[in-house]
Amino acid sequence: MDQQAHPSSWLEVDVDLGFALFFLLLLCLFLFVTIVRCAQTVIDPYGAISTSTYQEEQINN
Repeated sequence: MDQQAHPSSWLEVDVDLGFALFFLLLLCLFLFVTIVRCAQTVIDPYGAISTSTYQEEQINN
């Protein structure tokens, strides 16, 4: 059997795998933030709208 010259630790990752893991982590973070934002919108749909974007109707009797 071929043995490696030095024992590799689990922290040693080649460059391609490092980039792949970084972008996977970034994608998971983006997905988590999107899920949280969507859940907040579903729970309180009018909370995200500022009151300056719409005017209250004036009721004249």
